[in-house]
Amino acid sequence: MLAGELYRADDQELSAERERCQALLRTLNAEVDEQARSAVLRQLLGRVGPGTTILPPLACDYGYNIEVGAQSFINYGAIILDVVPVVIGDHVQIGTAVQILTADHPRDAGLRRGGAECGSRVAIEDNVWLASGAILCPGVTIGANSIVGAGSVVTRDVPPDVVAAGNPCRVIRAL
Repeated sequence: MLAGELYRADDQELSAERERCQALLRTLNAEVDEQARSAVLRQLLGRVGPGTTILPPLACDYGYNIEVGAQSFINYGAIILDVVPVVIGDHVQIGTAVQILTADHPRDAGLRRGGAECGSRVAIEDNVWLASGAILCPGVTIGANSIVGAGSVVTRDVPPDVVAAGNPCRVIRAL
């Protein structure tokens, strides 16, 4: 799974890991004390940099495949499907209801019908702003200092130092 190869989500070990994640998310999303939330985030995620804030509710598959750099902010309602690594850099701003999706499915209908799944890594480089409602599809990289407009559906890499928006997301202008 972590290598992006086909796997079955109903595997007993993966199911147990998702259950652990969901228990931590229930605690995290119900917690009102910021210090207590921070402690749960450190149990849940692979890395949380200093000065980072993640507001509930948060949803993810496993948690430990998510790395968030320093001084980043993830607003309410983020969904991060982390069947493979999601790497979020330093000073990243993520708006409300953003979806970061690594989970994918085979193009072959027989494999899909049989329950096979796969995933592709997502990377968000330093100083990026993802505006509310943006959707990042599996395998994309958002280049440093770029802005992705509200409601955009990112199906391809976004280069550094640009404003990109739309469905599908396209570069609008250089910064």
